[in-house]
Amino acid sequence: MFYKNSNTQTGKRKYKAFTLLELMVVVVIIGLLAGLVTVRVRSYLILAKQNAAKTEIAKIADALEAYYAVYNRYPTNEEGLAALVEQTPKFPDGLLSKVPTDPWDNDYVYNCPGQSKDKPYEIISYGADGREGGEGENADIISWQL
Repeated sequence: MFYKNSNTQTGKRKYKAFTLLELMVVVVIIGLLAGLVTVRVRSYLILAKQNAAKTEIAKIADALEAYYAVYNRYPTNEEGLAALVEQTPKFPDGLLSKVPTDPWDNDYVYNCPGQSKDKPYEIISYGADGREGGEGENADIISWQL
C-alpha cells in the first residue's frame, strides 16, 4: 500500500510501503496455515473412506442375510459376492446392483466360513494399501469387528 506523506518543511516526499521482509513473513505464515489445514482435511478424508467401507460392508452383510433367508445357506467362496448380483427367479434384479469395490478401488474379500468361529462368513476391506494388516488408513475393516 502506497501513500504520499508530504513534508512541507523539507520539500521531500516520502513513500511508505511494505518491505520485502514483511511480505516474506506474511507468505511464510500463510504457508504454515495452509499446511495445517491440509493435514487436518486429509485425516477427515481418511476417516470418511473408512466409514464408507463400513457402510458398504453392512450393506453386503444385509444382502448375505437375505440370500440365507431364501436359500438356507450363504454363498460359497467359489460363488463369492457375485452370487448376490446374479438375477434369479427369486431375485429378478439381484440382491445388489453390482459387486462393490471398497473406497480404495480394491475388491472386498469374502470368506465363508469366516476366521471368527461364531460368524458364518466375513467380508474384509484391506484398507488403502490393499494388503492384510496395517494401521491408520491401511487398517483392515472386517465385518465381524463392526
